Amino acid sequence: MNNGVIVVLLLALPALVASAGEQTLDPRDQWPQWRGPLGSGVAPNASPPVQWSEDENVRWKAPIPGLGHSTPIVWGDLVFLTTAIAYGEELDPQSGPAHGAHDNFASLHHQEFVVLAVDARDGEIVWRKTVRSEQPQEGTHVTGSWASNSPVTDGEHLFAFFGSGGLYCFDLNGELLWKKDFGDMESKHGHGEGSSPALHGETLIINWDHEGESFVVALDKRTGDERWKVERDEGTSWSTPLVVEHDGKPQVIVNATHRVRGYDLATGEVVWECGGMSGNVVASPVAADDLVYVTSSYEKQAMMAIRLAAAKDDITATDAVAWTRGYQTPYVPSPLLYGDMLYFIRHLQGYLSCVEAKTGKTHYGSQRLPGVRRVYASPLGTADRVYVVGRAGVTYVIRHGAALEVLARNVLDDTFSASPAAVGAKLYLRGERHLYCIAESGAEE
Repeated sequence: MNNGVIVVLLLALPALVASAGEQTLDPRDQWPQWRGPLGSGVAPNASPPVQWSEDENVRWKAPIPGLGHSTPIVWGDLVFLTTAIAYGEELDPQSGPAHGAHDNFASLHHQEFVVLAVDARDGEIVWRKTVRSEQPQEGTHVTGSWASNSPVTDGEHLFAFFGSGGLYCFDLNGELLWKKDFGDMESKHGHGEGSSPALHGETLIINWDHEGESFVVALDKRTGDERWKVERDEGTSWSTPLVVEHDGKPQVIVNATHRVRGYDLATGEVVWECGGMSGNVVASPVAADDLVYVTSSYEKQAMMAIRLAAAKDDITATDAVAWTRGYQTPYVPSPLLYGDMLYFIRHLQGYLSCVEAKTGKTHYGSQRLPGVRRVYASPLGTADRVYVVGRAGVTYVIRHGAALEVLARNVLDDTFSASPAAVGAKLYLRGERHLYCIAESGAEE
């Protein structure tokens, strides 16, 4: 591989194909993980509708038990998602086993942690597995859930992660193959958990940043056996690891408060590190063409493009940082890297920005999308369009390009925190009550 060229390798399946039953599927045509097949928020071969409503272009609308903000993942004719179903007497979160120091809690019940497989053709539940039933060890944000970590699949295994609720490996028929318990997290402010697993070849990576002893760990995907584990000097982060290949060697990139770090996937050794983020890092990295993009926005606003060809040891404030930005950066939603453009959203105000990825030059910035506030879902890019989903049920469809052009404003009757997924002619939107399949009449099954 040429020097200075990186390839995103979150799944890295042999020859980019895998088998599911009698189907031979290309992962680029699926949505196998958080942020899609490329790890960037892009569905390269999808073309879902531009317009929809409760009465238009809804192929099916399926009630989902419980509450979860994990992104649905799609493989063949199955949609996989996690949920937490409350049961028993409501508890005062301030008097629970652990609660942090913040008063913005959701009601605390005992929870069933559940993995669901849904038929992509009609929304019927194919199988349902309860992996754990217990009182969570701490509360979560009033807008959060106990099922916010998105699953991942390689077309053979399904990995469902509930943080303190454990990690579970199933086959696609719902048979449990192995499970692992890392203990209990203590999240900052008691806001809950949300980092999703990353998968590369035979290795599964978990980021375990919290207010206790933090670490990143690599596991054998077939057995759950530990390959390596590295302690981290980090507080809580919700960022999902990203795996990229540079000079023929895969690295695990983790965005966090004290340092952004690149780890050697084979050994766990720190290849490089860089300071400059805020606390409470939520957004996941994206990468292409020798650059890794990281961002945060809590005590301060910070975004950086890191040049991997120059990334070795501590690169803070060196020329390995190609460009920085200190305003209008996203907090909760991860950025969308679509072609040579980087899109990101200020989640409370619903402001959308677009910059040139290689230089950071602003194409447009702080553009308000009317009716969109509290955007927790990360944007989706497909078919030369950008999809921005607000919590109140409003989705804007924007033309992919250097000027803001609104193609449609669509409204559904639900609350949306999960990020959208697109496969073929279908768009999947997970609300707090329903999972929607959006597709035009007569479009492919």
